[in-house]
Amino acid sequence: MKYKDYYAILGIDKNAGEKDIKKAYRKLARKFHPDINHDAGAEQKFKEATEAYDVIGDPEKRKKYDELGANWKAGQDFSPPPGWRHPPGGMGTDFSGQAFSSEDFGGFSDFFSSLFGGAQTGSFAGGAPNWRMRGQDHEASMDITLEEAVHGTRKGIALQTTDLDENGRVIRATKNMQVSIPPGTGDHSRIRLAGQGGSGMGGAPAGHLYLRVHILPHPRFQLKGRDLQTTLQIPPYDAALGARVMVQALDGHKLAVNLPAGTSSGAQLRLKGRGLPASGKKPAGDLLVQIKISVPKNLSEQERTLYEELKKCAGA
Repeated sequence: MKYKDYYAILGIDKNAGEKDIKKAYRKLARKFHPDINHDAGAEQKFKEATEAYDVIGDPEKRKKYDELGANWKAGQDFSPPPGWRHPPGGMGTDFSGQAFSSEDFGGFSDFFSSLFGGAQTGSFAGGAPNWRMRGQDHEASMDITLEEAVHGTRKGIALQTTDLDENGRVIRATKNMQVSIPPGTGDHSRIRLAGQGGSGMGGAPAGHLYLRVHILPHPRFQLKGRDLQTTLQIPPYDAALGARVMVQALDGHKLAVNLPAGTSSGAQLRLKGRGLPASGKKPAGDLLVQIKISVPKNLSEQERTLYEELKKCAGA
């Protein structure tokens, strides 16, 4: 069988101390635990990390394991030294310090079994974990309307969470909370809810919950960064002669705008500060009014006569 480099599996130096070993294992266990990570290969990586920690994290087993250094070369087959005997106890442990057997995660490697005797059960020295680790940060998404983004709101959300409790056991729960959305929140903004993420361990603080905000489409306005864009239809004579026109804002109020003479279809008017309001260091956006000239489809006799006169005046 092949020698397994447990130090490499945990990503630590051979002179690593107890705290560094625990920290490395906790990082891998959180990342690859099969109840949290469902990617292909995650369970195998979790098993390898647990096997490595079961040896490197136990001073007696680590001492025995380190004695093999003179008896193997990388890439060559491995066999235990003559007279090798495994210490009492054996396999591994779950996060709570309670024993599990090889069936729980498909068994440990042949290399481990040849050194430490295979399918007995046991627990880590010292029982329950005594390390501290800050809780994981979680991320979720929330849909809001454009009006809610502009004016701010307070909304209730329910999140399905998967976490590890104080003893490292996997727990699932539904978390209900009220979230304040400040005025001027932009699309894809991230709101931090301090201490609402994963639970800490060993008395360490909880992680944070980050809400990714998505602004739903609006029937009359489009969001362009922090600007709002809308369309205003005007008759041909207002485009040619200029006029004072009314633009309806998002809140329903009518805003008077001076339309210059000779305005062409597709022109854009800008109303400063009428977009998303300022938020933190982000300035207020503008209201962009896209001009569209509306050509009448059904002309009265008088309108047709006037358009024909206009055509003659233009020399067409």
